Amino acid sequence: MAGTGRRVANVVFALLGALLAIAVGWVLFVRIPDGLAELLGVLLAVVVGLLGLRIAGNLADSVAPTHNVAEVAVEGPITRDGGGGLTSPPMGAQADDVVDQIEQADADGGSEALLLKLNTPGGEIVPSEDIRIAAERFDGPTVAYATDVCASGGYDIAAGCDELWAREGTLVGSIGVIGSRVNAADLADRLGLSYEQFTAGEYKDAGTPLKELDPDERAYLQGLVDDYYEQFVETVAEGRDVSPEAIEDTEARVYLGDEAHEIGLVDEIGTRRAVEERLEERLGEAVEVREYEPERGLAGRLRGGAQRVAFALGAGVAAAISGDVDGLSFRR
Repeated sequence: MAGTGRRVANVVFALLGALLAIAVGWVLFVRIPDGLAELLGVLLAVVVGLLGLRIAGNLADSVAPTHNVAEVAVEGPITRDGGGGLTSPPMGAQADDVVDQIEQADADGGSEALLLKLNTPGGEIVPSEDIRIAAERFDGPTVAYATDVCASGGYDIAAGCDELWAREGTLVGSIGVIGSRVNAADLADRLGLSYEQFTAGEYKDAGTPLKELDPDERAYLQGLVDDYYEQFVETVAEGRDVSPEAIEDTEARVYLGDEAHEIGLVDEIGTRRAVEERLEERLGEAVEVREYEPERGLAGRLRGGAQRVAFALGAGVAAAISGDVDGLSFRR
């Protein structure tokens, strides 16, 4: 009933705004001028009316919103800019856009709950954390719903929500870290290339592909991987309210939804409709969902085209996280 009342109020408000705009347009372009202006005035009045309808609709949604749940999607590999270029759309989830959408929903008086739709194998470390933190800061219930894949950085995001739902066949988990590098030392030798070092700092060029790792460098880089893993485990353990040992016992494997539910990685198994029914219980009224979508202009496409991410090389269902560091790539 509450949702119906909001819709009626919204429609009435929008119609009143459109009628007012048409009246103003008629006075300005039809009633006052003579001659040719009167012929064009009708068209101009209609244009003003349509513009007024749009503005009034936006105002109506602010004054009497028709929704009570905001839906934000995180789909594809998570990067800072989403990839893509001038002529192609983003190839994955643009973290800054997703954070903006969550913050807009939080500032919107109608968004009493957040539904975060996840279909991602993960992505860069800090962008994934930014989305998780935004979800944690949302003022209201937050429910993550995993569709096909919720792994690595995607599971990091889910750990920031009150509940995680999945389907029976959803791939869930991959709570681990990979550090990898291309070893091109032998190839360089065959081509007659030699590597000369000009660095300040003992480990500055650790991971450079044109030379072999020495034992100290290997230990140093493994330490970075271990630190990333420890941070990941602590974040998930705290967000999911489980012991770090239980997370470590998953051994960075992925699980189908049913098994993930059995071991506590997922709260509930169900369809999208079941998720909405849970939200109805929490809100005490029928659910009306508004989908928030990113707005990406020319500047965003230029930025995305300059920083494309090859996210899945050798990572399987895991995802590349931070950028390369002197030839070393870390993956979750």
